[in-house]
Amino acid sequence: MIKRNLLVIGLATLLSACGFQLRGTGDIQFALKELDVSARNEYGDTVKELTQSLNSNGVRVYPGAPYHLVLASEQENRRAATFTSAARTAEYELTKTIEYEIRGSKNAVLLNDKVEANGFYNQDGNNLIGGDQEAEQLRKEMRRELIQQLLQNIRQITPEKLDELQSIADAKAQAEAEALEAARQREAAEPQASPITLPVQIQ
Repeated sequence: MIKRNLLVIGLATLLSACGFQLRGTGDIQFALKELDVSARNEYGDTVKELTQSLNSNGVRVYPGAPYHLVLASEQENRRAATFTSAARTAEYELTKTIEYEIRGSKNAVLLNDKVEANGFYNQDGNNLIGGDQEAEQLRKEMRRELIQQLLQNIRQITPEKLDELQSIADAKAQAEAEALEAARQREAAEPQASPITLPVQIQ
């Protein structure tokens, strides 16, 4: 037992010296230092845990930040994966998806993407409570996985890239506004047809 413990400690030390970190540990360096975060479910576990993770990694999260991360949709789907000999469901597959957007000035959508995680849990017809507990534990693990994916995606975004996307969005909005104004002016310049007056027949 002592030899095995020493081996584990030695291996962990060696991996640490090589710069290896276990998944979910260590700091993630972000180019974005300020971010607003919101979701349809403002008080849900996902937005709370994501906000905490961003704060702990040096990203200041507050309303009115230059860029706004919106968790537009969080969905869960369940399907039967395997069956028993009695044609009952033995295992379910859960899939959780988060669709998100990053918005800039004038609420322009600069980026939109989604992250997805899936997993399996057993459902014993003789132990429904146990199956429900396993499913809930799986949901927590999948939520952590989704948040890690979100953090990794956000980490790759730089203010320079968002500024570039903002310029493109502004130019597009300006072109659309000019086209709309030109159409309005053309319509105003067209002569309006006079109403037709029908003769009144006097009896």
